[in-house]
Formats: sequence, C-alpha cells, structure tokens
Amino acid sequence: MGTLRRTIALVGMMGAGKSSVGRRLAARLDVPFHDSDVEIEAAAGCAIAEIFERFGESAFRAGERKVIARLLREAPHVMATGGGALTDPATRAQIAAETFSIWLKAPVELLIARVIRRQSRPLLQQGDPRETIHRMLKEREPIYALADLTLDAEDSPHAAMVERILAALTERSLVTAHD
Repeated sequence: MGTLRRTIALVGMMGAGKSSVGRRLAARLDVPFHDSDVEIEAAAGCAIAEIFERFGESAFRAGERKVIARLLREAPHVMATGGGALTDPATRAQIAAETFSIWLKAPVELLIARVIRRQSRPLLQQGDPRETIHRMLKEREPIYALADLTLDAEDSPHAAMVERILAALTERSLVTAHD
C-alpha cells in the first residue's frame, strides 16, 4: 500500500472493535499490529483481570503507560489501546504527540452487546455492567473526542471501517505511495 509515516493509535471503549479493526488495518498497511492489552499481559505474565484484582487499577495504568511508551519507540505501526488508556494524562499526552489517533466511536447499545458476555473485563465485574458502561462512556467521551479522527463504529463490517480509515490516512498524507 505504501509507507506509514506515524503510528496509528486506535482509541475508544472496550467493545468498539479496536483490536479487530487494528489487525485488519495493519495487514492492509503491511505494518505490525500491537494490542496494548495483550502486551501488558505478556509483560506482567498474567491476565489483566488478575492485575486489577491483585494490584488495583492504578498499578495497571502504570504498567499500561510503560508498555505504550515502549511500543511508541518502535517503527510506525497500528496499535489498539485499552479502553481506559487515555484516562492516564501521561499516556494521553504521548499518544497525542506521537501518533495519529482514531476514536472508534460505537453506540452504547453495541458496546453493551459486545462486552456483556465476557468475564474478562475487570471494570464490569462490580455492579450493573450497563450502568458502568454508561458512566465510563460519559467520563471518557471528552477525552476520546481529542483524537485526530473520530470514526463512527456502528455495527458495520470491520473491512468497511478499514477502508474508511485508509481513505482518511491517504487524504492526510500519513500513508505515502511506494516509489
């Protein structure tokens, strides 16, 4: 396709499709794909739910900050961030400065339908998951809205979303043609 000039950071709520879209986008761009949650689990040697349970959210965010900083030292790639990554001011500043960020903005009912079945979401394990998602979305939307591009991630095929992202990257000269 061409050369990617900056790392693409996909941001947004859990269940928005960041990992699925990110994998497809990286394949189309012929660049590596990194899922920050997978990288955190590899670095910690345990599941995110276990990190939350044993050490708490602040320890998880500290580890997430380090992992994302390490990933951003690599050549341009596509990175799916965890849903709460941007709640950390240092992570948010680094993503703003060093990436082209894309908010995959999904309607709340779609997010609920996608994540309610999974037990691997530690922030949804206390209380009513629907209320938690509504609350988290209300808190995080202003932060997500700072992304370089907002893409409505309705229940459309991920391949269609990838095409929309590729068009936006080409339009902004973030992908250059091979010579």
